[in-house]
Amino acid sequence: MRKEILLTAALAAPLAGQVAEQANEHYRTLEGRQGMLQNLGAADRAERLRGEAIVRELGIEPGSAVADLGTGGGAMLPLLSSAVGQSGKVFAQDVFPDFLAHAKENHGALANVNWVLGAEKDAKLPPGSVDLAVTIDAYHHYDYPAQVLASIRAALRPGGRFAVVDYFKRPGAMDPPADAVQHIRLDRDDMIREVTAHGFRLVRTVEHVPGRQYIAIFTPAS
Repeated sequence: MRKEILLTAALAAPLAGQVAEQANEHYRTLEGRQGMLQNLGAADRAERLRGEAIVRELGIEPGSAVADLGTGGGAMLPLLSSAVGQSGKVFAQDVFPDFLAHAKENHGALANVNWVLGAEKDAKLPPGSVDLAVTIDAYHHYDYPAQVLASIRAALRPGGRFAVVDYFKRPGAMDPPADAVQHIRLDRDDMIREVTAHGFRLVRTVEHVPGRQYIAIFTPAS
């Protein structure tokens, strides 16, 4: 069910930093990342993410520029590429060169996709380059949210939006053996507090997969 949320002072309160220790455990070595690509690069990954529903909810328009932050194996790239059309642009961004190489190997034929190697503290998107920056199943990996959010904000065009698609930090939100309570850095409401404390305003939230995943859409606060 769609939920319109009004911001309160409590939502704007800053949070203490939290490191994504559990979430990033398997990403620290090449061997670990290659194992993760079996999931992130799987042929059914976009379907499991309910990617078409994400694209519809985000209202991506032809001709727009969209950044896929933490593209991983690039599962969402065909859907995003189709949504923006030939006159649009997709920035496929990740902090791991091997992930980008894998995504490019599978989706390099998409002419409107640009490849961006990000950093832990900087999305590395060109300033004022995107209408929408979306991070799907990746926000809980951010060890330096304040810095990354500042770089995302700088990359947005006037009227641009930032969207988070992620799991709730609740029992049963992720399929076993994954444990969302251990793996996810912040639950939805705490994620909203963190993002709004760093220069964004919440527009709305949607329960993407009931009890499991949500979509939260933000715009710059000023």
